[in-house]
Amino acid sequence: MNRTFIIAIVLLSLGILASACGSPANATPTAALIPTVIADDTIIAEGRLEPVHYADIAFTSSGTISEVLVQDGQEVKKGDVLIRIGDASDANYAAAQLELANAEQAFNDLEKTAGSQLAQVIIDLREATARQKEAADYLHYLQTDLTIHQTETRITLVQTGRGPQFQYKDRDFVAPAPVDWIIEAQNDLALKTAKMDELQRAYDRMKDGVDKEQLALLEARLHAAKAMLASFAVTAPFDGVVADMDAKVGSTVTTGQLAVTIADFSSWVIKTTDVTEIEVVNLSEGQPVTVTFDAFPEAALPGNVDSIARTFTQDQGDIVYEVTVILADANPEMRWGMTADVAFENEN
Repeated sequence: MNRTFIIAIVLLSLGILASACGSPANATPTAALIPTVIADDTIIAEGRLEPVHYADIAFTSSGTISEVLVQDGQEVKKGDVLIRIGDASDANYAAAQLELANAEQAFNDLEKTAGSQLAQVIIDLREATARQKEAADYLHYLQTDLTIHQTETRITLVQTGRGPQFQYKDRDFVAPAPVDWIIEAQNDLALKTAKMDELQRAYDRMKDGVDKEQLALLEARLHAAKAMLASFAVTAPFDGVVADMDAKVGSTVTTGQLAVTIADFSSWVIKTTDVTEIEVVNLSEGQPVTVTFDAFPEAALPGNVDSIARTFTQDQGDIVYEVTVILADANPEMRWGMTADVAFENEN
């Protein structure tokens, strides 16, 4: 357990009386000097050694492990494939491969056909513009011309030798357009305008190359397909060393199951376990420390406080705060998880 060691040494000396043989009877006792009290307010905490950067990587798909490409202790680079799951017999893996192939084909087809698609859109836009103009002119004619030629058919019922018969008679006349003609022309113009606007938007998207909307959709599909296939492989998130690998070819795994631990052992940190609420208020970021290890106590390493936790935990009834210390040096004997004592140097 960490404690603040306050060492107080008080020595009291009584006067030594002169001995009966040889000392004068009236000799005065001499008091010994009392040493100055020396207080050591160094805070010493216990902690665990960790690499400055590490990651526990989980599987993002379920299946059977088909390849394990690394082993414990092997150095890896960011993006290196460490484990593969799934093979040709795995339906999910096969489906992911097929979707990627289809997405790539659709993306390539869009680029190949961009020129011909643009040409067709230009033709369709010209035709739609002409039809829209005709509809607009016709509506204007109906709304403004008061002498529009019209035909009215009158139907009368007459008696004939064969009984009642309907008789039809057409009458030609000129007059303003009926309301239903105008409404029908307005609806037709709205439809033709909407079609023309749709083709205009398509032309605007394609005039500088491929259709931008289709391109965005196909790019999103392609990225999703690549991500799906990539989920069948475990890759290194950064340069480091394989610290723990239990995967075996042929094993069945599930999504979220731990796959491998990668660590960067180029630098180390100590995370304390028992700095109390009374002690933490006397610490600050950047404060120098000296670290010793139970495994090799003769070697003291310098470091500095990197961070002090703002949340607490309880340890046997004590409120404690985790303090992270970055070591400025290393020892070849250091191993992840070793116990260390951290002495926080007094800055006053």
